[in-house]
Amino acid sequence: MRAAIRDAGYVNPTPIQAGTIEAALAGRDVIGAAQTGTGKTAAFTIPLVERLRAAARGGGARGCAVVLAPTRELAEQIHGWAGKLGTGLKTALIVGGMPYGPQIGALRARPAIIVATPGRLVDHIERKTIALTDVGIFVLDEADRMLDMGFKPQLDQIMRALPAERQTLLFSATMPPDLGALARMHLKNPARVSVGAQSVPPPKAKQDVYLVGNGEKTKLLLSMVATNPGNVLVFARTKHRTDRVMRSLCDAGFAAQRLHSNRSQQQRREALEGFRRGRYRVLVATDIAARGIDVADIRHVINYDLPMTVEDYVHRVGRTARAEAHGRATSFASPEEHGQLRAIERHIGRSLPRESADTTAVRGSAPHRAAAPMPHRAPGAPVPHRNPRPVDGSAAAQSRPVRQPVSLADFGVKGAPERRRPSAQARRARRGRHS
Repeated sequence: MRAAIRDAGYVNPTPIQAGTIEAALAGRDVIGAAQTGTGKTAAFTIPLVERLRAAARGGGARGCAVVLAPTRELAEQIHGWAGKLGTGLKTALIVGGMPYGPQIGALRARPAIIVATPGRLVDHIERKTIALTDVGIFVLDEADRMLDMGFKPQLDQIMRALPAERQTLLFSATMPPDLGALARMHLKNPARVSVGAQSVPPPKAKQDVYLVGNGEKTKLLLSMVATNPGNVLVFARTKHRTDRVMRSLCDAGFAAQRLHSNRSQQQRREALEGFRRGRYRVLVATDIAARGIDVADIRHVINYDLPMTVEDYVHRVGRTARAEAHGRATSFASPEEHGQLRAIERHIGRSLPRESADTTAVRGSAPHRAAAPMPHRAPGAPVPHRNPRPVDGSAAAQSRPVRQPVSLADFGVKGAPERRRPSAQARRARRGRHS
């Protein structure tokens, strides 16, 4: 285990790790509260793996461990760390958006560690392809986010299926009242570890705000991406707006991709991996990406739309300036969003500095400016659209229709009315007059 920890890059424990690992190794229930980027994943994975190995040697926890995460991306991240730290232990990833067959096969192999999202785990419980009666360790990661996302009914159903005698580890960035009630109901005399001020942005994230109209946001975004080096994570409020913002970035020549719940699991994985490896310089996402996305050294987070809650603001900003690094978080606030801006400022206890918008460099020389690779075109095949598009591997993505032409009126240009083709009735009347 020591070699695996060293190979994973851990040298000194973070405060949340130092405060929870000993209690978890002793078999106690644990509530760990700390900001994002402070090492909560290792804080439960290390003792979980140690206790399962002790069980295999004839002592410690019985059965298997189940780790529950709110999003597929976070579940995949945890699954990866379980594989690194738990060498020799079988693991299974049970998330939505993926076929049931391979998951059922993985469960039949009796894995020691199961990492799952709530909805898909409930599906397997109802299909009777999994039984939780042998679970000795149950982990709730990002528990507050699960409640925010409406998973309370699924959590209740899962916990009813667990054995009463188990160890429960609950980790969260915040501790709202409903999470406290859940902990009192399902944890027994837990060790409580709280590290740092809760629900505040990381101290080394430089935060600022631009007061702009909705119609100016895209132009400002393109200017900022063009003139600031490094990778950028952009948050938009809706899936439709995420798609539109990504298209604008690609049309301006930037390698960009998007992440939201309408994308398949394979597309979401490809988008994150491409962003992590630098294939995409810009990732545009809804709040599905605000928790648990482990992408090192995100230089700039841009809130294209302000979030609806201050907690989501904190977790968005928490994607940069992780693990004592520096970063920047910029918010665009339209007049309709000034109420949300005031709520954020009240929460963090200070006013955010107002910056002036300079959009003169929208199509300037962009650092690391590169289009995503285009698919191979066979001889004689139609020439693809000249604007760069991200390639996500799907047939639909590689056969997007060319955008239809628009009229001058769409740009606010007044002039002669647009010529329209006469209706069939008008053409018949005209033929009658000339006959």
